[in-house]
Amino acid sequence: MLSRRDLLILTAGASALPRLSAEAATPQILRIAMTAADLPTTTGIPNNGFEGYRFLGYTAFDALVNWDFTQTEKTADITPGLFSAWQSPDEKNKLRWVFTVRKGVTFQDGSEFNADSVMWNLDRTFNDKSPQYDGPAAPIIRATISMMDRYEKADDNTIVMTTKYPFSAFAYQLTRVLCVSPTQWEKVGKTWSAFSKAPIGTGPFQITKVVANQYAEMTRNPDYWDKKRIPKLDKLIVYPMPEPTTRMAALRSGQVDWIEVPPPDGIDPLRQAGFTISLKPYPHTWPYVLNTEPGSPFHDVRVRQAANYAIDREGLCKLISGTGEPAIGMYPENHPAFGNPKNRYKYDPAKAKALLAEAGYGPDKPVKVKIMISTAGSGQMVPLPMNEFLQQNFAAVNMQVDFDVVEWGTVLIAIRSAPNAQQSHGVDGVNMSLGYPDSGTLWRFYDSVSFSPTNYNWGHYKNPEVDKLLDTEMETFDQGKQIELLAEAHAKVVDDAAWLWIVHDLNPRAMSKKVENFHPAQSWFQDFTQISMGSGAA
Repeated sequence: MLSRRDLLILTAGASALPRLSAEAATPQILRIAMTAADLPTTTGIPNNGFEGYRFLGYTAFDALVNWDFTQTEKTADITPGLFSAWQSPDEKNKLRWVFTVRKGVTFQDGSEFNADSVMWNLDRTFNDKSPQYDGPAAPIIRATISMMDRYEKADDNTIVMTTKYPFSAFAYQLTRVLCVSPTQWEKVGKTWSAFSKAPIGTGPFQITKVVANQYAEMTRNPDYWDKKRIPKLDKLIVYPMPEPTTRMAALRSGQVDWIEVPPPDGIDPLRQAGFTISLKPYPHTWPYVLNTEPGSPFHDVRVRQAANYAIDREGLCKLISGTGEPAIGMYPENHPAFGNPKNRYKYDPAKAKALLAEAGYGPDKPVKVKIMISTAGSGQMVPLPMNEFLQQNFAAVNMQVDFDVVEWGTVLIAIRSAPNAQQSHGVDGVNMSLGYPDSGTLWRFYDSVSFSPTNYNWGHYKNPEVDKLLDTEMETFDQGKQIELLAEAHAKVVDDAAWLWIVHDLNPRAMSKKVENFHPAQSWFQDFTQISMGSGAA
């Protein structure tokens, strides 16, 4: 049953939704409710995490390297985007990457995409002296592409990039660099705030209407360069709706056609009511990223291991109606890079208590830690009830876990900051949804070179053996050897309990029967170009 607050939110949200007249019902229009608390930014560097990229990134803009959504039976890989080809480094120079700029592409305003526009977009993020430098948004990309050293235009067809050290997964990082129109930025007055109201990219959809805090509307780009991906839809409209019950009510009432993350206890009733439920594994882990610096209880490996033995992952998965699977590492156990760790964490409160006793804790001296959690967000599942469940598990083994409850955007800023930075609020851990989409994932999260704020090793975890394995893995381009090195490194990271691994998400979505031709990719991102809207008849 909806609370009065939910009803008020739904009523307010419904009033903001564009009303479809009988005449307007014929066009192919898909309306989606996101988990975001606010509309992701529309400037080509979306905030709100991967959900921002999913709905207001890859829809309207292309990346230098795109994701391939066609092979849905396996984890999505990369494919040429605005770079049509690339040459990896060779033995003579392991740092130099050569990229070919795609020809025949125009921005949605008719201006030409070329090597100069690539350089302009790179300067937006990496050159703080450029007029277009985007200070607030640049860290979203810089934190991932921290290995970039320099870039240059070799000729009208070629961009050369040099890394600071060998990094075989570099091409994957360029999926973060979306390109926008320099001409449009000049036209609107050379400010990103003005550009956000009339953004221009090269993507399959064009953002044509932005109502702050309410919705963004996109229309088909009939001139899209990849003719196989010209959208079937006429319009795609996205709304921020952070409360799961509000999203479900909006779907049931016909205000939207698709919702991200339905409330777990609403999944069966939605099925019974004729809605489609989509579940699909994808590269996702829902952990606590732990502060391993001195001064935090998690500096002690025994406390970290105890936390991993203290939680009932199976019970938590039942709580969320099977929309997640237990996680005892960054990778699932059937992943080739999982390795062979000695610790296979299971629900064992007695072992957790014994480890804490070894570390000097007990009933008279409980472990006291604070974890930053969000109310909603990209990949965050249903964080409040899940964390309350975990809090009870911890209490049973003499761990007093308190929460710093914040908005999703605050979590994203914290995870890019040092654990002792003001943005991290002095917490001992951050509940963060993270992916493993490429061979550089472990390097970003667990190599000491990646200490935040440089990259995403927020907890400043350091193990020299892990560093050596991951650095060696980044120096090799042989996939078989990469897997061997990753598996060995991952086993060590698991035995060290670098993080508290909790569940892998199964990416639940609910949608009207009218939504047709959606084939979910095993990815944080999805292809909306092939979707069409039918009558919903059986």
